[in-house]
Amino acid sequence: MDDALQILLDKQACVELVYRFARGLDRCDEAIVRSVFHADGTDDHGQFKGTVDEFVAWVFPVLATMERTQHVIGNVLVEVDGDRAWAESYFVAYHDLVNAYGGSLRTTVAGRYLDRFERRGGEWRISHRKFVSDWSASDARSDMWDREAPGPRIFGRRDRDDPLYAEMARTQKVTA
Repeated sequence: MDDALQILLDKQACVELVYRFARGLDRCDEAIVRSVFHADGTDDHGQFKGTVDEFVAWVFPVLATMERTQHVIGNVLVEVDGDRAWAESYFVAYHDLVNAYGGSLRTTVAGRYLDRFERRGGEWRISHRKFVSDWSASDARSDMWDREAPGPRIFGRRDRDDPLYAEMARTQKVTA
């Protein structure tokens, strides 16, 4: 295979790990979050530093305090050097929660993931992630849709009942 094509494929594999991590957080899917890291991978979120197992044990209780989240991935720049790569990925993460007084709050966090990737056994995964905070804001939030009586609107969920999983299962049956 042409070297330039291989580098492009390697970069795409790393980018998809960044996207998959966001999906795992927003769907509260521990298996997806674990799947993007090597088993001995580590994470440094500032207030948390540890192994992927420790990260999962820390982050999912934090996510459980929120009604919903959405991690939007922006600029992803990947540099590949053989079986190692690193990336800087911008993100904006929206967290809907209830404040201490019962009011609806949206906290927005913007920052970057600085990832080190390694290809082991032909498979790319994250070996280390560093979370960099660039800015944050909190505002009262309103939701113009009635989630209790949604009508024809389909709302996302934070579990395997999210429409994503049914679509994935349907697509896999069609392509099998």
